[in-house]
Amino acid sequence: MTYLPQLIAEIGSVHDGSFGNACKLIEAAAACGANAAKFQTHIAEAETLRDAPSPGYFKGEPRFEYFRRTGFTPAQWKELRQACTANDVAFLSSPFSIEAVDLLEEIGVGAYKIPSGEVTNWPLLERVAATGKPALLSSGMSSWQELDDAVDILRRGGPLTVMQCTTAYPCPPERVGLNVIAEMRSRYDLPIGFSDHTNGMAAAFAAAALGADVVEKHLTFSRLMYGSDAANAMEPADFRRLADGLGEIWAMRAAPVDKNDLAPYRDMKRIFEKSVVTARPLPAGHVIGRADLAFKKPGDGISASRYRDVIGRRTAHGLPEEHKLADEDLA
Repeated sequence: MTYLPQLIAEIGSVHDGSFGNACKLIEAAAACGANAAKFQTHIAEAETLRDAPSPGYFKGEPRFEYFRRTGFTPAQWKELRQACTANDVAFLSSPFSIEAVDLLEEIGVGAYKIPSGEVTNWPLLERVAATGKPALLSSGMSSWQELDDAVDILRRGGPLTVMQCTTAYPCPPERVGLNVIAEMRSRYDLPIGFSDHTNGMAAAFAAAALGADVVEKHLTFSRLMYGSDAANAMEPADFRRLADGLGEIWAMRAAPVDKNDLAPYRDMKRIFEKSVVTARPLPAGHVIGRADLAFKKPGDGISASRYRDVIGRRTAHGLPEEHKLADEDLA
């Protein structure tokens, strides 16, 4: 993969350990207009202690057991990558351990997503950088200094995109942090993305309009599904609308408008703008005053913006009422 996708469908662990569901979610991501399907590669023994606490938004089962139960074999990961290729979407995954990076390298992952909780895991960042592959760095729970350090490490590898993100499930509007997008671009001079944890579309649309080149959004079959991600993910019908809206916004950004280029408005200006016309019959040699003038469509005569140039001039010949003035009418 030599590019970074624009719209990433974050499948994460929505599959709940079902290989079949994971494959169908890839198909759904493609059908909904995503450029990439992103997973989370968890190897429980390599990333967490058995008594590690669970986050407040999901306490359905111990983290260690959840990661182990929902993980896939290397052969299954390879099949998922192949399924992405078959559906014309890029295969991405977030590794949560060095062992996970090694596994993803074995199956031929095209790019890496660094999750917010791994920003300070320098050994992991160094391992990802060593692959030389593109990376997307999430920033959900990091200070500027922590991000600076992570960016410095990942710059040594492949192309890097920094993602504004807020680690809250769901993220309320007042914590989205749209202001950070411009600050990130100025600070790092890198492509900037947005990892969206809100329950709607407004934040993603706003981020894209403000310059986000990549948007990531959780995708689920249903928000009623069991697991850590489904309740705060987007269902397919809404995801399709999100993809369409983002496509329009990115098309707008790719086509800057020159306000001095009036060629597209040539006919419209003639139809809608106003010309200077006579407000009453005027005899030859009459000195034109403001009361002698009116301003009416079409706009293909002397423009109403030039009416002061007409005042004080003499008529070259007699003019009827509602005559559209031309330069040859003026002495």
